[in-house]
This record gives sequence, structure tokens and C-alpha cells, in this order.
Amino acid sequence: MNSTTTFSPMAQDTYWGSFEEISKYNVSLNYPEKLWLAWYTYMQNDVLATGIMSFVMHETVYFGRSLPWIIIDMIPYFRKYKIQQNKIPTAWEQWQCALLVLLSHFTVELPQIWLFHPMCQYVGLSTSVPFPSIYKMAFQIAVFFVIEDAWHYWMHRAMHWGPLYRNIHKIHHQYSAPFGLAAEYASPIEVLVLGLGTVSAPILWCAITKDLHILTMYLWIVFRLFQAIDAHSGYEFPWSLHHVLPFWAGAEHHDVHHERFIGNYASSFRWWDFVLDTEAGPEASKRRREKKMAEMKKAKAL
Repeated sequence: MNSTTTFSPMAQDTYWGSFEEISKYNVSLNYPEKLWLAWYTYMQNDVLATGIMSFVMHETVYFGRSLPWIIIDMIPYFRKYKIQQNKIPTAWEQWQCALLVLLSHFTVELPQIWLFHPMCQYVGLSTSVPFPSIYKMAFQIAVFFVIEDAWHYWMHRAMHWGPLYRNIHKIHHQYSAPFGLAAEYASPIEVLVLGLGTVSAPILWCAITKDLHILTMYLWIVFRLFQAIDAHSGYEFPWSLHHVLPFWAGAEHHDVHHERFIGNYASSFRWWDFVLDTEAGPEASKRRREKKMAEMKKAKAL
């Protein structure tokens, strides 16, 4: 840590004892920074402190963000916003999905999270206080979204190649009408491969620039989880983000992928599918027909 602290013999016996001591001797830090420093001071083991914080954050955000969609699925009023209105997940499907996701989190993601701090230290990721500015974090997170989206597009598209689809990706397509909890309902191999894009983007940035705080990475993962869960929600609202940002993918984009089992491979943005002509859905099919007819007319004219 960058801040120098002095502690009484009993200061580290409890987390709040550490917090009180830190508050006395680090008056320049804001409240969240004091909470952060107190956690690492209390734990006295950076690998353990980062591992516990990372796993708890992931589980809290994943299931916390999925809960509103579970509730919405139970309220008939929202059916008019459901993209595939005749396919509402049952309580059993929700439970089955949650159990497999939990199994994946503990068997696949937890070991990765435990190795996270050593990897961060190796590339120079900072865990110190004070925190970076909001503007710096926002810029870096925007870069991570672009990098991850490219990785996700190509890896996801590869997963739809015959052998990879049958042996790996087919599990994720068990639900042709996705719902929030199903965002990480996938083969352990797929979780590892696609998750690598989420983690490697900031790690690569840090390895090159030597300028990244672990808090920025946490915020990035939170935003990425929100994006993934919302994209699998199965609901299209008048206030959905893609109505404001036309290049944003969202549920309307990804739901078609689950319904048709092909196309719309990107995670956050639409530009890869647009440029490489892998968009799916009625509008995309209409554009292709119009383009083909225009080319045929042009060929006849020549």
C-alpha cells in the first residue's frame, strides 16, 4: 500500500478495528479508500484478501443482477416486452440453471480467481490507495469493452463450428429463449475460453502500460456481468440502451442468436457482425435480399 500506517497491538484483531486505526492516521483518504486499505490490512495476506473479495463480488453481482429478471419473468405485465413471448422460463429451469452456474463458479472460476492476485502482481496491477480518477477508469473500461468484444466475436463464432458446437457450445444453447441466469450457463471449456477475453483485456493493458488499478478491473467485470446478464434477459424495452447507442448489442441482438442458433456473435457491440455480414434476424435477411437483388439488376444492366 502507498499509505504509511501505524497500528496499536489490537488494531488488526477485527476489520473495523483496522478501519478505525487507518482513519486516524490516513486522513487524506476518502471513505471507500479507508475501507479498502482496512481490508488488506486486516487480512494480512494479499492473495487471500484479493481472492475472497473477487469471488464474493462476482457471486453478489451475478446473482444480484439476475434476481430482477427472475422477478420480471413472474410478472405478467412485462410479457409485452418479452422478445419471445411464448417462452417464459419455468421455476424448475431457473433452479436447474442456477445450480449448474454455481457448480461452474466453484469448479472453474474459483481456481482462476485464486490465481488472480499473483497474476496481477506479475504484470504490475496496483492494489494501493488512493484510487485512480473516475475519468481514467472510464477510459480504460471503454478500451476493455472494445477488446473483449473482438475476442468474444471470434471465439463465439468459432464455437459454432460443427465439432466445437456439438461438444462445447451446445450446452449454452439449451435455452432457445435465454433468461438472465443463463448468461454463464455453459460448458467449463466455454466459460474458460470466453472468460479469458474478459480477464486478458485489462491484463494485456497493464502489461503494456504498467498503469492499471485492480478497482478499475473490478468495475470492468461488474459492467461486463451486467452486459452479459442483460443481453440474456430476453426483454426489449423502449428505454433499452441500444435505442440511445445504435451500435450497442443488448438483448434484442443476442436473443435472435439464441432463437436462430446462428449469427449475432458479438457480445457488446454490433459492428463486427455488421462489417462481416453475420447479423441475424428479419431485418438483416431483408438487407441481404435487397443487396442481392440490387447486384443482380446491376449485372443485368451490364
